[in-house]
Amino acid sequence: MSEAGMRREVSYVAVGNEPVRNVTGRGSGMAVMEQWQLRAAFAQRLSQMYGREVPAYMTLVDVTREVNEDVLRRSGAAAERLGSIGRVTAERHGAIRVGTPAELSQVARIFGALGMRPVGFYDLREAATSAVPVVSTAFRPVDGSELARNPFRVFTSLLTTADAQFFDRDLQKRIDRFLGSRRLFQPRLLELADRAEREQEIPEALGEEFLQLAVAAFQLSTEPVDKAWYETLEQVSSVAADIAGVRGTHVNHLTPRVLDIDELYQRMTGQGIEMIDRIQGPPRWNGPDVLLRQTSFRALAEARRMRGADGVIKPGALRVRFGEVEARGIALTREGRAHYDALLSEIDRRCEATPMVNRAEIARSVWERGFPATERGLIERGLAFFTYHCNRERARDGGYPPTTLTELLDHGWVTAEPIVYEDFLPRSAAGIFQSNLAGEGTRNNTPADTGYDLKWLAGAIDREVLDPLDLYEQQQAHSIQTIGHLLELDHTVVEGLASRTMAPRGKES
Repeated sequence: MSEAGMRREVSYVAVGNEPVRNVTGRGSGMAVMEQWQLRAAFAQRLSQMYGREVPAYMTLVDVTREVNEDVLRRSGAAAERLGSIGRVTAERHGAIRVGTPAELSQVARIFGALGMRPVGFYDLREAATSAVPVVSTAFRPVDGSELARNPFRVFTSLLTTADAQFFDRDLQKRIDRFLGSRRLFQPRLLELADRAEREQEIPEALGEEFLQLAVAAFQLSTEPVDKAWYETLEQVSSVAADIAGVRGTHVNHLTPRVLDIDELYQRMTGQGIEMIDRIQGPPRWNGPDVLLRQTSFRALAEARRMRGADGVIKPGALRVRFGEVEARGIALTREGRAHYDALLSEIDRRCEATPMVNRAEIARSVWERGFPATERGLIERGLAFFTYHCNRERARDGGYPPTTLTELLDHGWVTAEPIVYEDFLPRSAAGIFQSNLAGEGTRNNTPADTGYDLKWLAGAIDREVLDPLDLYEQQQAHSIQTIGHLLELDHTVVEGLASRTMAPRGKES
């Protein structure tokens, strides 16, 4: 009988550091790892590996944990408004860079084994003022239950070798030859990845083999670096050199999640660790946290073996990897994102007009005048995503539920829970990259039609690249459908709630 046809009895047993499902049936008894278990184990092992390679990362993790514990003690349940402390503590995102569409397609297969799908298209060429010749997507779980189990995500960037803004025809050919001569991922790794993605699980022994091969694929290469070739690329962009100047790929950074990023920034600085100039994203203020705030310690010089023009290998150092940390907020709607972008533009204009004034002060002032100061204000203006739930603690009074979300909330029939922003901001990502570049690089700012867009990226990896806003909209709409069913609301009322969420009323809270 096939494995799929067997009657299964499922129990959870501990194997190593990760829970592994024990599947038994007639004539069979084996442990298997589900995709979320592979994902959790991979994230844990990648973190351990990166900690060995970049010891300052472990300092960042330790300080993050201390800050989170302090916030939890100080704020209690409010600290877990955007996720349990267990999830926040375990949460990581990684970043990697590859050089060719074929390499990116292989990355998609590996992360597909972990239940991670490509979400979002980010053009850092447009978002950066320095030379950052990459387009990116993020591989992550998309189902709510999968995110709750382990929300590991990887921001993955692809070098835009055909973009004449950065690479002339001769250099493009040289890069393509170099990238075409390397192999990042072993065929056995890809074979196991395809099986795990296809079956959505894998026997434990094969899962262990997959994990070992996958983690090894992202270790920092010990092969000597061609010094002249690396420096040629570095003149264009440090990012290009990091991708196409070495024989392998590696983790560029790993990012823990912190509940108070401003406090972490101060504590890291207090320990003598050099941080980048500022925190990227929305400003610190007394209202709801939205989207994503990020910062990092500056890229550290790492010992690498360098091959000179004479073939002699000598000790050297490269400065490309850094330690990033993030604080996540509420996901904004399309209207919310447009409003957010408008406020950023206003901040930029005021900073340019008054360069002697601290940017953080200007940003806080703009935010306090232009952004709702409460979650309810975000709801009423349709600026943020929430899930809605029937309030089981509401006393029964024999009345019928109202037909607008405003009244459902006002009269305690329904509660609202913010949806956490699971994705990235191109301007913030570019800001982090730029802050850790060895130099500004060079670019020809004449627009070039290179075809690097969402449709092209999806074709390159032969997978749909999901729109993150669609995912949040679906999550919110599903919750409204659920309360409509439980409260026995007319379907036309439910459809109206789902399409409008809430009609604006009055001024923001």
